[in-house]
Amino acid sequence: MKRRSAVRELLETAVLTIAIFLVVRVALQNFKVEGDSMFPTLHNGEYILVNKVDYMIHSPHRGDIVVFHAVQAGQPDKDFIKRVIGLPGETVAVHNSAVYINNHRLTEQYIDAAHRPLYTEGPTKVPKDEYFVLGDNRNNSQDSHLWGMLSKQYIIGKAWVSYWPPKELHVFDGPPTVHLNLGPVTLNG
Repeated sequence: MKRRSAVRELLETAVLTIAIFLVVRVALQNFKVEGDSMFPTLHNGEYILVNKVDYMIHSPHRGDIVVFHAVQAGQPDKDFIKRVIGLPGETVAVHNSAVYINNHRLTEQYIDAAHRPLYTEGPTKVPKDEYFVLGDNRNNSQDSHLWGMLSKQYIIGKAWVSYWPPKELHVFDGPPTVHLNLGPVTLNG
């Protein structure tokens, strides 16, 4: 009787372990940052966990850092990581070293002067179910300013936790500091 009980406990433990593994695998994915397109926020070689459930509940928000299949960048076998800038229905423009949403300058406190965009883009209206995404290292990033909008269908999930190297450990909790400057703006490329 004790042998049967031990076997049953072992089986129950194995089934529970497999179930937990599958739930975690469905909800989370690890991702290694390759390159400097998200510098200074993320560094080359940094590892993060991606929350794959969040966008099943709601749509991405401006400022979210997302991991996605780079199909629209012409690299369907790779995953990229970028920041959501423009939401469906908004008009995005980049000029004068700044990003503008619906003619209002976007204040992005996570970007320093050295990483502000030196290029001009748009204005471009973001279609339904698509997003305008940029790397934080604006002049060293393959992103929407080069290959267009990101379709929601290619988004894997939202950056949740940076866990390696240990000195970079932090949780991406809540929206970053992103504000629209609602003062008058003239678009003159």
